[in-house]
Formats: sequence, structure tokens, C-alpha cells
Amino acid sequence: MKKNILILTTGGTIEMKKARNGVIPDVNDRVLEKSFEYLNSFINYDHIEICNLPSPHIDMKILDSLHKKILENLDKYDGIVITHGTDVLEDTAYFLNITISTQKPIVLTAAMRSMDEVGSDGPRNLISACRVAASEEAKGNGVLVVTNDEIHYGEDVNKTYTSNVATFDSPGFGPLGLVDDDAVIFYRKPVERNTYKYVGFHDKVAIIKSRIGDDGLLAKYALEKYNGIVVEGFGRGNIPPKLAKVIKEYSRKKPIILTTRCFKGRVLDVYGYEGGGKDLKEAGVILAPHLTTQKAAIKLMILLKSYSTEEIRRMF
Repeated sequence: MKKNILILTTGGTIEMKKARNGVIPDVNDRVLEKSFEYLNSFINYDHIEICNLPSPHIDMKILDSLHKKILENLDKYDGIVITHGTDVLEDTAYFLNITISTQKPIVLTAAMRSMDEVGSDGPRNLISACRVAASEEAKGNGVLVVTNDEIHYGEDVNKTYTSNVATFDSPGFGPLGLVDDDAVIFYRKPVERNTYKYVGFHDKVAIIKSRIGDDGLLAKYALEKYNGIVVEGFGRGNIPPKLAKVIKEYSRKKPIILTTRCFKGRVLDVYGYEGGGKDLKEAGVILAPHLTTQKAAIKLMILLKSYSTEEIRRMF
């Protein structure tokens, strides 16, 4: 029997066309039209438009609406596919992965080339995403991202290339599987998945990317104005001493999350010098062992709404 799949569209390059002033959103959903006939051959589907925006225009309010729409429809369908812009797709995938607990497949897809470019990847990616959402093997794997015939886990995936159709990768982990001509194949499954109570978000979270010789002034401003910050350090999470001094001054007053600019490996309390990961942890800074900076910020925005600083520390 055909599976029943809900397709939620949010915009992005997958729904764009070329114009004289550059690539812009198209209002006619032509990428879906190109795929309709083939989709009908293996699934029953419905389509709801959440928005039609470039992904840099996506904000937490839109993600909140998307979250509500998924929960409203989850019991009615076998799986859900979401089309999205690539720029912040990993943020949306991670947000949904930690806020929706379900065994049903939720699959995000996108395109790097607009629908009227030669070699447009949108229709193929949408078809592949629907095949994954309709597969039995996809159940229980959390939120997935499917592009370029690869299946990635929403917690691991990152956009790694500005223009290539093979932009999505899971550095240090690799894809969960692939979509082939005759089958959806999973080579591995996520080891663990944590979901958290979601009742909204705190939008006042800042990201501070440390640099050589950072004097900490920008971090001090952010700490005075925001409910919490994410500091992206070097290597194991180490930062310059002047920045460290500011961070430690505020580290017991509000949650400060420490990440690394490295794609692979973990933040860890190894170095005890001024600004080292161990020095910062002992001062109360919260280490995010394996999350990218942007995903740590998403997590902090959600946890700030429902949990104390000590609970947040344990959840990271």
C-alpha cells in the first residue's frame, strides 16, 4: 500500500527562479509540479505551505509555527517531508530533532540550484526525501536530511560548501545511508537521541566567535544584554585570556555555552591555563562537547524557557 506523506514547504532555493536581479522566490511551486507525476506513483501526499522564504529569513517564530503544524498532522500521516533553504536547514533539522519525539520519519530536503538552472537538484531531492519518508527503514532514526541521494542525521549534519550540490555532510560521522535507484539503504543508526520539553524559546541568545587577541569587549556587551551566550572557542574550546576574564566574571550569573570552531572532535576540559577548557569549566562555563555553535544556540534558546541553569548544564 502507498504511504501517506505530508509535504510542508518553507521556501529556499528549491522554490526559486532566476530573475534580472538575481535568484528570487517563485510563487508557483513549480518544483512540486515537476515531481507530482512521479510522487503519485509511489505515495499519497498532501501539501501545506508554511511560508515561501529564503532560509536567512527564517526565524524562531517560523520554526515554532512549523513545529505546531507537524504536531497537528503527525497522527494523520506515515511521514513528513519539509522543503527548506540550505543556509539554515541544519538549524531547523536540529530544532525539530530535539523537540519532537516520534518514531515516524521527518525528512528535510533542499536544493542548491534554482528550479530553472541546468542540472537543478530540487525535483530529485524532493523525490528522494519522499522515498525515505515512505520507507520502513527510516522509522526511529530521528529527524533526517536527504539531499544528493545521501541520508544524514539532523544532529550531525552541516552545510559545508557554498555552492556544490554535495554541500551537506556529517563531519566525523558520515551519512546514515543513501537513496539508490532500487532501495533506501541505512548503514547505521544514531546511537542516542535526546528530546526536551518545548514550550517556546528565549530569543535573547548571542553567539560570540573568538579571535586571536580577543579583548572580550563584545562578549561583555552581549552578556549584559542577552539571557545567555554561546562562545565559539579554538580547538578543545580554549579562548584568549582577556576574553576568558570577561566570561568567568559572568559565568555564575547566566548560562555561557562553550563550543569549538573545529568540525571534528569534542570540546573537553583538558587545558588548565587561563582561558583553557578546564579553566573555564571550573569557573562555571558549560561545555557543549560535540555540538556546532549554531546548534548549541538553538538548544540554549529552547532550554532557557523551561529549565534552570543547573539543569541546562546537565543537558549539555
